[in-house]
Amino acid sequence: MKIIVDAMGGDHAPEEIVKGTLLAARKRTDLELTLVGREAEVERAAARCGGKAGNVRIVNASEVIDMHDDPATAFKVKKDSSMTVGLNLLKAGEGDAFVSAGSTGALLSAGTLLVKRVRGIRRAAMAPVVPNAKGGMVLIDCGANAECTVEYLVQFAYLGSFYASRAMGLAEPRVGLLNIGSEDSKGDQLRQETYRALKEAGDNGHLHFVGNIEAKEAIKGGCDVVVADGFSGNIMLKSIEGTGSFLGRELKGMFMKSLKTKAAALLVKDGLAAFKDRLNPDTIGGTPFLGLQKPVIKAHGASSARAIENAVYQAEAAAKADLAAAIEANIGLMKLSR
Repeated sequence: MKIIVDAMGGDHAPEEIVKGTLLAARKRTDLELTLVGREAEVERAAARCGGKAGNVRIVNASEVIDMHDDPATAFKVKKDSSMTVGLNLLKAGEGDAFVSAGSTGALLSAGTLLVKRVRGIRRAAMAPVVPNAKGGMVLIDCGANAECTVEYLVQFAYLGSFYASRAMGLAEPRVGLLNIGSEDSKGDQLRQETYRALKEAGDNGHLHFVGNIEAKEAIKGGCDVVVADGFSGNIMLKSIEGTGSFLGRELKGMFMKSLKTKAAALLVKDGLAAFKDRLNPDTIGGTPFLGLQKPVIKAHGASSARAIENAVYQAEAAAKADLAAAIEANIGLMKLSR
């Protein structure tokens, strides 16, 4: 499996990106990894991390897309950027998946126009796996498409279901439509029309649709795939992240109040560590853009080396899942009659 990594994307590039890639390379010698970026800087970062592994190569790219560049045109203007060069390598078949912690908008634009969407897919969608009471759920979309049509949301439901089954190993993923209530009459016109379309797909055995779902029920484990427009999905994602951060700080403060509470903390140390790990986005690694012809993984802009390492493994899983083949085989079900 060949994974291409944008060495210059993110707040801590290239140091943490290179370090995380090398961690994956040393643990998984069966992987072939390509770091794309300013060669001299990448080489120096690798040297500080103990040297380049044998299954890692470096491809030079002289430019970097930063947060000040126009996301829609950056990859065209900076043709020798690490992101553009890496995606072109993916397009040319020199890799099976691509990982970047760079600009989300630029990556979405470049991925859509260079790697391209699977034929028939209207919009690529961001689909992070977020924690819930049953382990984790796919939240699709969470920011790529603020305004959606019924067809977009129906396609998101299928994309999320395919990812949950093929990449996460869930036999029959439960799909829920994010709404303000569980009744079929809830929500605006878009939600009501989408509900009817997804219910029909469920009745015909194409999806395991469990109906409308409120955010609190999704977090309790009420479904495996949450379908949302990018605006609502992003609010839900950021709320989960903020709540996790708040709970972590509150628990730490509570256990550090006195000698008694510090002693209690020692008794539940392992449990607290596991809880913290579940809420840590570094554990997942990144967010896939579903609907593209090849896997493109967006790592968090502030990704640590551990996050990049896990993003590499996530990219491998997405590539092995061969989502494009599943989408192409079922694209007829994902189109609404006009």
